[in-house]
Amino acid sequence: MVKRPRKLISSKQTTKSIKEGEIKRDKDVLSVDLDKNIEHIQALYTNASDVISRSFYIAGKQKAVLFYIDGLVDIQELNDNVLGPLMEEDSFDYSDVKELLEKKITVSGIKEITNISDCVKKISSGNPVILLEGSRSGLVLNHVKFEKRSIEEPAAENVVRGPREGFVEAIGINWTMLRRRIKSPKLKRKEMDIGKYSETEVILAYLEGVADENLIKEAENRLKRIDIDGVLDSGIIEELIEDYPYSPFPQILTTERPDVATSHLLEGRFVILVDGSPFVLIAPVTVYSFLQASEDYYNRFIISTLIRWLRYIFLLISLLLPSIYVAVITFHAEMVPTPLLIGMAASREAIPFPALIEALLMEITFEALREAGLRLPKQVGSAVSIVGALVIGEAAVMAGIVSAPMVIVVALTGIASFTIPRYSGAVAIRMLRFPMILLAGTLGLLGIMLGLITIIIHLATIRSFGVPYLSPMAPLQGSETKDILVRAPWWKLNTRPRLTGKYNKYRQAPGQKPGPKHGGE
Repeated sequence: MVKRPRKLISSKQTTKSIKEGEIKRDKDVLSVDLDKNIEHIQALYTNASDVISRSFYIAGKQKAVLFYIDGLVDIQELNDNVLGPLMEEDSFDYSDVKELLEKKITVSGIKEITNISDCVKKISSGNPVILLEGSRSGLVLNHVKFEKRSIEEPAAENVVRGPREGFVEAIGINWTMLRRRIKSPKLKRKEMDIGKYSETEVILAYLEGVADENLIKEAENRLKRIDIDGVLDSGIIEELIEDYPYSPFPQILTTERPDVATSHLLEGRFVILVDGSPFVLIAPVTVYSFLQASEDYYNRFIISTLIRWLRYIFLLISLLLPSIYVAVITFHAEMVPTPLLIGMAASREAIPFPALIEALLMEITFEALREAGLRLPKQVGSAVSIVGALVIGEAAVMAGIVSAPMVIVVALTGIASFTIPRYSGAVAIRMLRFPMILLAGTLGLLGIMLGLITIIIHLATIRSFGVPYLSPMAPLQGSETKDILVRAPWWKLNTRPRLTGKYNKYRQAPGQKPGPKHGGE
């Protein structure tokens, strides 16, 4: 087979494309003719009645125009600190933008722009823009003001002890909360706009000298390659940058708590803030990150360790209890003590369904009640889910559709799933519960073992931005297990995780164990 030669690009074609690019850039540059600039911008905002253009004269002689979007600017401040001083008459000539900045405008946060596209972008973001006659430069004012939610405690991440403020939908406020906690100039940010139409502001935050430079470059590249119409929430970003999209396990942690985001920054991870979303993204993470709560680090280490072990136990109960019950009832009745087996057999005597169908029926009903409780108004949601579970469970037992032990198993499973601190991690366990029940109903305990082996192999193969999902247990790093199975006291947590903070290994000085003084020290 003869290969067809590649079509070479001629020098004429190259010259033509360069000229076309220059023409596009020339059209985008602001003109010295103010009327031409106004006409161009107004043509882009045709049928947009909220875009206001206010023509005026600087010092009574220099023609200018102010563009802004009604409802996104502070009109009072704009009148008092911008239009008022600019329209006062004096003897100076303000055709020069820099001179105008120095002598007339008394507000801070002003930037100079030279392109039509930059003007449109800033106007759409809520920034007022001033254009002058005879100047190829414009001024962007920082007078953005819009209604926003006040800072409150996150509803999904409540704590008994710890900070009680959470992120909001305004990205500027969210960044301020991070900056207030990390005052070092090493806290860096990279800004970008994602979304063809939404142009959503996204901030990639990290701690310079602590985070791996290659990790930050990889995160930046994944964000820049996103080409989508609009970004409405950080969940869209999460789905477009994770390593294994078909895995039920999340590879990026989401949180509404600034203290959680700050702690991960100090460990060498990066944080992604998305304008319009109170949920920030944290990566890279491991499977253990979804079993750790912020409160673990504010309570005494003994209490935190016991609670963490409780979570691990209830994680196994949430995943395996229904499947073990189905396997034992269906295939391994000899494993149950005789008195208990007689009671269970008596309760199942009138049940028309096998244990597998019974378990699936109850689990699906429980998940439906939980979903209904989430979607209903807060005033009635919890009441409906609890009352519904009690009424349906009792009625099903009385009608002989399900057995009483199965109701108890499903209730314990539901309670166990609520102990997982991270919602995305709990959802993954809830999803895996159903295939585990099917394996138990067809293969018994052998099916459960096959399911567990498959899950472990899957967890051992996936990564979060290059970090093994089971690290530091697999591969085993003994010195880093102080914050996995237990929560070691703070005076022993001297080093950062090796895979995220290797460039700045130590986070505190050694020898800080407290205790009474001896020998007059």
